[in-house]
Amino acid sequence: GHGDAQAQEADSPELRLRATNNLAFVPAEMLFTGRLRGGADDDEEYYCLSAEWDWDDGTISESTFDCEPYEPGGSEIRRRFSRRHSFDRGGRYEVRLTLKRGGDIIDSARTSITIQGE
Repeated sequence: GHGDAQAQEADSPELRLRATNNLAFVPAEMLFTGRLRGGADDDEEYYCLSAEWDWDDGTISESTFDCEPYEPGGSEIRRRFSRRHSFDRGGRYEVRLTLKRGGDIIDSARTSITIQGE
């Protein structure tokens, strides 16, 4: 036969970042959620990543996770990353979520929000 197993080669997951709402008034606490869509649940490149949140207000937060050693077909990648952040000044912010392994950037996504001052 001429069936090719590689033809079904899975794409990597794709990261999307969203805020609960894109417009708020100060002081605003907003929830941001990054989601990995598609790709394999056991994609080794995306397994056990840390999440760096750049809030565009001069501060950065980092989320790290404890994971079991990777097992093909057994390990599942984390597909949802969420974090709250408070903005106390009006302005337009471009928030960026970067997924990393050690110093290597695996994927990143951004979203823009507007905070209205008083």
